[in-house]
Amino acid sequence: MTQTANPHRPLILAALMLFMMLAAIDVTIVSTAVPQIVADLGDFSLFTWVFSIYLLTQTVTIPLYGKLADLYGRKPILLFGSGVFLLGSIACALAWDMPSLIVFRGLQGLGAGAIMATVNTLAGDLYSVAERGKVQGYLSSVWGVAAISGPVLGGTFVEYVSWHWIFLVNVPIGLIAIALLSLYLKEEVVKKRHQIDYLGAASILAGATSLIFALMQGGTAWPWLSTASMTALLLSAVFIAFAIWTQTRAAEPIMPLWLWRHPAIAGANVAMIGMGFILMVPTAYMPTFAQSIYGLNAISAGLVLAAISIGWPTASTLSAKLYLRIGYRNTALIGSACILVATLGFLSLPYQAPIIMIVLDQILLGAGFGLLSTPLLVGAQASVEWHQRGVVTGANMFSRFLGQSLGIALFGTLFNAHLAQQLTDAPRALQPSLPENIDQVVSQLQQLSLTSDIANYLRHAVFNAVSGLYIGLAVVAFIILIIVVLSPHEFNLNTKHARNH
Repeated sequence: MTQTANPHRPLILAALMLFMMLAAIDVTIVSTAVPQIVADLGDFSLFTWVFSIYLLTQTVTIPLYGKLADLYGRKPILLFGSGVFLLGSIACALAWDMPSLIVFRGLQGLGAGAIMATVNTLAGDLYSVAERGKVQGYLSSVWGVAAISGPVLGGTFVEYVSWHWIFLVNVPIGLIAIALLSLYLKEEVVKKRHQIDYLGAASILAGATSLIFALMQGGTAWPWLSTASMTALLLSAVFIAFAIWTQTRAAEPIMPLWLWRHPAIAGANVAMIGMGFILMVPTAYMPTFAQSIYGLNAISAGLVLAAISIGWPTASTLSAKLYLRIGYRNTALIGSACILVATLGFLSLPYQAPIIMIVLDQILLGAGFGLLSTPLLVGAQASVEWHQRGVVTGANMFSRFLGQSLGIALFGTLFNAHLAQQLTDAPRALQPSLPENIDQVVSQLQQLSLTSDIANYLRHAVFNAVSGLYIGLAVVAFIILIIVVLSPHEFNLNTKHARNH
């Protein structure tokens, strides 16, 4: 495939940002409508699967879409995936009960996997190495906009229209993006007969699905050491081993093993797993932390979380100047150091530190994400030819989302265990008035006077539980730093070649 300089790149970039918005806004806008959806459809016990199934189907299909984008071009894969996503969105709006909503959310996730696999690949096709930092900044900024606009839009639809519109709003956004991409992106893909690795695709999907499913259910639906948990983990190990075997024999493997033999690319992928680990804690627990410790409302707590999205796109945009001057590895090293300092900085903050200190720490954490993820992605893309860029980008994105799945499973278990233990160890005089389970902690805090002894104990309990997670984050951040230090200085690409790429 050849990609000539495209005079319509700004319009194509706008389309890519709209596609990214579809995937980015989804979780934040749905979370605001939980009470209304449950009131309408029932089955609250199943509601966590509305989020889990989306993350699952999105994550496991990213490598497949990345490979297909290398074989058949980015445009048809992105158009197909966005079409599936919009079809799933319409179906979600028409869901008649919770099981049907879960199925349709899975369909949405299948489309989102194509979006995440191809948007960053297309950006790598259209823009030079020197330009990609700024472009990644634009794409990263979409997540910041989604963090703020998602709850606002979701709340508005729920209050004034209906929860169904949180899904239907995707349709006009998606149609505009599809129109822009269809009109202005021209790909010249060399047509040839391909040997699609169906066996490898099936085994990779089965292995990743069983692993993520085991992690999502472990410690919640069943104990970690239960027969069900062990069976799921054993199945995942068998499927993954079989997938590795297939990738050594396939003519055009879905996840070629050279991705993990190339020291710099393998190091980048492992670092992205670690970043995914860290990303999930502030995403999942910072709003709860802000509401519980500071008594903020949901929107204000969301803005504290959104502070990450100030540092992330800004650092991504500035990273190009750094990686062209000091190299990809050294730029990523600065990013991993920022992440470590941010996690340690949170641990050094006293109870009820000024909220601006939390915000500044979030901004630093976001800057670390931008300086780590952008040079590692751009460096990996620049080190391979067009026909390998999709699978490299897909592996990078898959690693990040796999890390998020691992992170939410592990840290969710640790948070729940720590908080439950503090409820058990509470002074005997307070125990009759404390919540019976951890699910009631935040709701009880919102009903209590801020000066009551019960509220004060619960706030300290939440503070201690979240601080415990940040100890784990600091450990992961240190491991990322070591991985980056041990990685090659460059992706087998010298600076002169990078500037002309």
